[in-house]
Amino acid sequence: MAKVSAVEIRVGNLIEWDKRVWRVLKCYHVHVGGRGGAFMQVEMKDIESGTKTNQRFRTEDKVERAFVDARAMEYLYQDGSGYVFMDKENYEQLTLPAEFLEGQAGYLLPNSEVQINFYNGRAIGMEIPPSVVLTVVDTEPGIRNATATNTFKPATMETGITVQVPPFINKGEKIKIDTNEGTYMERA
Repeated sequence: MAKVSAVEIRVGNLIEWDKRVWRVLKCYHVHVGGRGGAFMQVEMKDIESGTKTNQRFRTEDKVERAFVDARAMEYLYQDGSGYVFMDKENYEQLTLPAEFLEGQAGYLLPNSEVQINFYNGRAIGMEIPPSVVLTVVDTEPGIRNATATNTFKPATMETGITVQVPPFINKGEKIKIDTNEGTYMERA
């Protein structure tokens, strides 16, 4: 395990604090001018119990980064309430519950590659690509020549999620979606 300075903490990092492993949800640097030193305000979630907490670390504090075994896996299919993944090295299959995916299931297509993080042999998190290409299965008819506008309309994707898209997007088109924000990026 490696110790890192508190100012090196980033969203998505796993850290060991108070004899537990926490996932960083939000973090920002705070400096109160003239009154004491700067600190990092960190919102984090316990990966075991799911509880959230806010913690302040002084900028000179050292924090223990948790060692995570990241494995490349392929999403195969949904089996009832679980999602089945296959390890790309040894072809073992792993079924994860829907709660584990925390809203990322809408960006999964069969045969898509993801990274699943393991800590002490147990799956603790999943990282999906920063963007995915999905097909629009339902939306209002497109408006011709509507290219310079800041209005959006809802579109249902092949995985069931709804994304706000520009008015010129039609049913059957493939679009690129930002998986962090869940927003339209461009036509694919």
